[in-house]
Amino acid sequence: MAIEDKIAAAKQINELLNNIVRLGGFHVKYRIAVDPPVNQGAEWDRPAILVDFSGPDSSLLIARGGELLHALEMITVESVGDMLDEHERISFDSMGFRQARNDELVMAAKVAAEKVEKSGVPYAFSPMNSRERRVVHLALAGVEELRTESEGEGPARHLVVYPKNYKGKAPAAPAAAGRSNGRSGGRPGGRPRR
Repeated sequence: MAIEDKIAAAKQINELLNNIVRLGGFHVKYRIAVDPPVNQGAEWDRPAILVDFSGPDSSLLIARGGELLHALEMITVESVGDMLDEHERISFDSMGFRQARNDELVMAAKVAAEKVEKSGVPYAFSPMNSRERRVVHLALAGVEELRTESEGEGPARHLVVYPKNYKGKAPAAPAAAGRSNGRSGGRPGGRPRR
């Protein structure tokens, strides 16, 4: 996609986020970068547009596993995603959350790979979103004796690491502590959901 088209999408993102931040009463600032530089060896994770938040309310964005950050990203993708090519992505970050989460997923992928190689038994991750599953898929892509597949539907969609020639049934995803239906449980302030 031409840089002019990415800049037009970035301007539309700025308008949308300006309204969300102002009307939502958030005390954050954001910086929008088109074709941002790549983090150490993560060319596969390079977005076309990166939005990086900072400010006093940044911790709200990354609380509960980055739930609000992810929601803002999804709203933005729905709003301007058709302006970008199919493989170009919009990515939101705050306080280095995305890189820390990617590092955590890569480490978990390596641990899972070791378990599967030693035991010969598939390993199922807890449900995760498509971007997180992609990180694990790519982290293990070069391991010849293993294969990865996404299993399940909707919020129960999860990734399984298999021995390369495994023919048995896929294991179920483990239930995540404090989560139900793939979403964080409870509400802020300790009030239960209704």
